[in-house]
Amino acid sequence: MTKNPSYRQDRQAGDARRLREAFMKAVAVPFLAMIALSCASADDGDNRTHNDENGYSYAIGLWGDLPYSAVQEVGVAALIDDMNAQRLAFTVHDGDLKAGSSECTDAVYSKALGYFNALKAPAMFTPGDNDWTDCDRTAGYNSLVQLDKERALFFSTPFSLGQRKLRQEVQTDPLCLSAKGAFLPCVENRRWTIGRVTYATLNVQGSCNNLCDVAPDPNEYAARNAANIQWMKETLEQAKTRNSVAVMLISQANPGWDLNDPNRAPLRDPKTLVEKTPVGTDSSTDGFKEFLLALRDEVVTFRKPVAYVHGDSHYFRIDKPFLDASGRRLENFTRVETFGDNQANGTNDVQWLKVSVDATSREVFSYQPQIVPANRVAVPAP
Repeated sequence: MTKNPSYRQDRQAGDARRLREAFMKAVAVPFLAMIALSCASADDGDNRTHNDENGYSYAIGLWGDLPYSAVQEVGVAALIDDMNAQRLAFTVHDGDLKAGSSECTDAVYSKALGYFNALKAPAMFTPGDNDWTDCDRTAGYNSLVQLDKERALFFSTPFSLGQRKLRQEVQTDPLCLSAKGAFLPCVENRRWTIGRVTYATLNVQGSCNNLCDVAPDPNEYAARNAANIQWMKETLEQAKTRNSVAVMLISQANPGWDLNDPNRAPLRDPKTLVEKTPVGTDSSTDGFKEFLLALRDEVVTFRKPVAYVHGDSHYFRIDKPFLDASGRRLENFTRVETFGDNQANGTNDVQWLKVSVDATSREVFSYQPQIVPANRVAVPAP
């Protein structure tokens, strides 16, 4: 592992030991016991200092699909320092802690936990396909075993990660499948409200949402997809009840929104939301249509701003690709894709996105990409 320049060597050994001990202890705890306290409202934790119902401005940090290499580990250390230098209400990593072809060792998860807990602000995380579904590509690994490990390590309490903690609502209904085939809570699905804006994470995966690749799992997909749809609907309904002025949803997968981006996302009829193959036929492994149809209905009904944050295709962009069934653009919907791995160019895309949140403004969210000075490659910092 490349050394993190922000930490002393004498702390590394102790931190690594404590992470391993915490990880092994967490894995042994039954999932129902892990979330016994998780039904409490997100407003009960540190969130109380932010929860001004009259609305005010604050900033959050979004990142994901990092690190994929030893060079990028150095870049992530600089990225964390850059986030810590700014006053953020919280950060969210939208999944993929490593390259999809690399081994799914426990060390990957422990190292990631170290990154999150190095952040001063509350740190949220939603799993990515590289973290679990793609682990089936390597002999000796099972995707659901890996997801069980992530649930135990990152989601064993109703609090966020990070040096400051924020209490979150957790999806406690036993709707997801474990490696043993038992139904358990989807503890990775989280929700919190700051000021008058509601946020939620959803375990929606790249690689066809676990319906294709080396070892597709239709049963796991069906259970988790139904849970995601339920959590998303409940989030929008709760936002209405709270009179939230906006909602932000965060997941890993780029589900594809139209027919314009074959290199980075599934092709999709923007009116029917049916996924198309490159030759134009309907896809048989579409893991997103049902979710997108439900999301579209909720966005139209909510009427206020909805931001959908994802990673997966490693191409920073902010746009409005979502259409209704008549082909009209959903004006209140914004897709936000975070920066992600570009291994060929080292730390070139090891950057993050700062989102300013102002409940009194019409659009609520405004976006400013943060180019970490130490991670500039093509044009060095002046």
